[in-house]
Amino acid sequence: MRTRVLSRRRRGPLCRRSDVVEAWTAVAVAVLLCLTVPLAGVLTTRWTYADARAAADEQRADRHRVRAEVLERPSKAHASSGSERRHATRATVRWTDPEEGTRTATARVPAHVRPGEPVHVWLDSRGREVLPPVDDASVWQYGIGMGTLAAGSTAAVLLLAHRAVRRVALRRRLEEWERDWARTGPLWTHRGV
Repeated sequence: MRTRVLSRRRRGPLCRRSDVVEAWTAVAVAVLLCLTVPLAGVLTTRWTYADARAAADEQRADRHRVRAEVLERPSKAHASSGSERRHATRATVRWTDPEEGTRTATARVPAHVRPGEPVHVWLDSRGREVLPPVDDASVWQYGIGMGTLAAGSTAAVLLLAHRAVRRVALRRRLEEWERDWARTGPLWTHRGV
């Protein structure tokens, strides 16, 4: 049905080739939006989720949590930067490692903790303090966020391309109308006679 409508419009005396190109471009953009935007979003989500999941599994295999005892009151001098300042500070903690015995280090602890209180500290395979491994919710958020970004970017590219085609078609249409008016205008206005 769409082909009939376009072919009938093409036969009209005021319809230009640029009108037909613009109409077909609108159809193509609509089809591409319906097909490629969801496909780009789903494929990107699956790819980034798998990648983030592998990284999270690697972190879980490399990191472990130990129960440590705070040795000193956290000071403002050791406060973490940014928004973590109110929630976490750095203090000296002590824990017992089955292989290496008692160990101490400066680690992130809650701001309200007092000396002697237990805290949980995440360590890597070399015994250095690290952030906790990424949880499943963060992996899903990352995957869905990247998929949404890919879908939105794909839609934006298609819509910008459509806009560019419409601008070119409009410019072409105005040139054709101007050329045709230059031919027929004098006949109607009796200026060239």
